[in-house]
Amino acid sequence: MNPEDRHRVLGGSGIKVPPLGTGTNRWSLGENDEAVFGAFHSLLDAGMNFFDTAEVYGMGKSERLLGACVKRDPRPVVIASKFAPYPTRLFRRQFMKALDATLTRLGTEKIDLYYVHFPHPLLSVETLMDMMAQAVAAGKVRAVGVSNFSAERMRRAAARLERHGIPLAANQVRYSLLHRQPEEDGVLDACRELNVALVAYRPLERGQLIPGTAPEATPGSPSSVVGKGETSSKRAAIEETLQGVAQQRGKTATQVALNWLLRRDERVIPIPGTTSARHAMENADALTWQLSDDEFAAIDSVSSPAHGS
Repeated sequence: MNPEDRHRVLGGSGIKVPPLGTGTNRWSLGENDEAVFGAFHSLLDAGMNFFDTAEVYGMGKSERLLGACVKRDPRPVVIASKFAPYPTRLFRRQFMKALDATLTRLGTEKIDLYYVHFPHPLLSVETLMDMMAQAVAAGKVRAVGVSNFSAERMRRAAARLERHGIPLAANQVRYSLLHRQPEEDGVLDACRELNVALVAYRPLERGQLIPGTAPEATPGSPSSVVGKGETSSKRAAIEETLQGVAQQRGKTATQVALNWLLRRDERVIPIPGTTSARHAMENADALTWQLSDDEFAAIDSVSSPAHGS
């Protein structure tokens, strides 16, 4: 099935996006503008028009480059970015100033989805959601999201936004075959309960899931070191299973890993990063087929938190 024929919804916002988005953190690395433009064009050709960025990615470079891409190729896109809740950002005017700077870098007057990048160490969830509601009322934000929020904080955010008549659209968290914590810590269940999209960042763990590929270093994000209990033997077992399915299907291990996430739950929207047209098309091909029940179960079993030690 072609990506154009499918979509997933950002919670109760009504905003439709393709099942796979694209993370743009690595767009801020080096002098890669032309390669990024090529990847952007290929992604739009494939119907993958959901792009995720943040003000902290390359200190605004990712947002500026995404804005330049949209200006060069003005086909419709859905853009998400994030407010970084630094300890020194305590006031609404600082929040609105950060949002306005993001809009300027993107070259737009309104952003589709705006996240709080992580919980604020000093401000309450409720205060942050009140700021978001103000941005929505000002016509600068279509939908509100949170990132790296626990299930309990998600519920508080959703409850506060409800007072303003705004649904919580998404929680962006790390989720992959090597990091299945959203299933254990209640975040996935809370997304189901609250009708919130789970936007999965680092779905390929920066190459750790791809046989023969060294993990990539990416600025502006937490460490990619595999968590406690996820041993090299378990990673090897996951890689072997992915490779086996990939060879049988004539696909790549990347496509198999993304396919598993897509089948896990209809609320899950992975956002793998890409800076090349080749990788863009490889990711897009994950939407043209589906794992069988047996294949899904085999991958699910070998990557289960209870599997290995």
